[in-house]
Amino acid sequence: MQSRAVGLLVLCILGLLAPPFVATAQPRRNVPKLGILFTGRATEPRASLEAFRRGLRELGYVEGQSIAIAYRFAEGEAERLPELAAELVRLKVDMIVAYAFLAARAAKQATQTTPIVMVDVGRDPVEAGLVESLARPGGNMTGLTDMGVQLHGKRLELLKEVVPLGSHVAVLVDGATPGQRRLHMQEDERAARALGWTLQAWEVQGTEDFERVFAALTEERPDALYVAGGPLMIANRKRIVNFAFQSRLPSVYEWREAVEDGGLISYGPSRADLSRRAATYVDKILKGAKPADLPVERPIKFELVLNLKTAKALGITFPPTLLIQADEVIQ
Repeated sequence: MQSRAVGLLVLCILGLLAPPFVATAQPRRNVPKLGILFTGRATEPRASLEAFRRGLRELGYVEGQSIAIAYRFAEGEAERLPELAAELVRLKVDMIVAYAFLAARAAKQATQTTPIVMVDVGRDPVEAGLVESLARPGGNMTGLTDMGVQLHGKRLELLKEVVPLGSHVAVLVDGATPGQRRLHMQEDERAARALGWTLQAWEVQGTEDFERVFAALTEERPDALYVAGGPLMIANRKRIVNFAFQSRLPSVYEWREAVEDGGLISYGPSRADLSRRAATYVDKILKGAKPADLPVERPIKFELVLNLKTAKALGITFPPTLLIQADEVIQ
């Protein structure tokens, strides 16, 4: 009995000397939170988002476990972007990933301190005032540009290959995006003259404006249609593709999704590759790098996508050289 009492006393003493359990447990690490800002609809950027998440996973980040993501979509209404960007700042996200120029501009106006990674920005980010230079961005923003403006001439060349006798191209422009018409026509007209095209820009100011422009185009009867970028165009992509098909207008686009929906040709940087590469910026910044010191990068992968089914319906035969160049031919 006495030995049992001594044993209990020893156990009590050891228990008092041992450190509390909570002191030995590892404290839970704070999970970084990203804010993602899109100009389009929540249903639109699935391929880009999946590529971005894949890039994060390759770097060891798993959404919902080692990283949290708050999504904000403007649903094609650019005027909503400033408030959505401000909302992400109020959520105290560690970083904002902003897709396309208007989203990047809204994010930069919302914060001068939260790091911003821009993705798929078509304008020259230096000329647009987003960064000081490509090599040394300065400030709180860096990321990837898509060289959208510089590729206009290439898209007009592709149209000329499938409509060699054409002379008149209608350019559909997002009038809700400041300066979009000026940027397009400055670059396009030089290339058009060399190809023997004449261009006419048609600005769409809002969703309700499409029918007016479509009616005017039906009366004008251009030889081909070039659909410029912009939130309004992306949000109404299927509507534009259907009009071009029903009007038997050969059309070229900046994004492959339009060709997947029935458009004729698209040429541009791989948005999926840009999104995947954006994850490397996120990783570097979370590990302590400053956006000011991370150079802005250009696309390294481009995609030419052709829709053979649409071509046959329009009575168009793709030149063999074009088919060989294509990254994907939709049957």
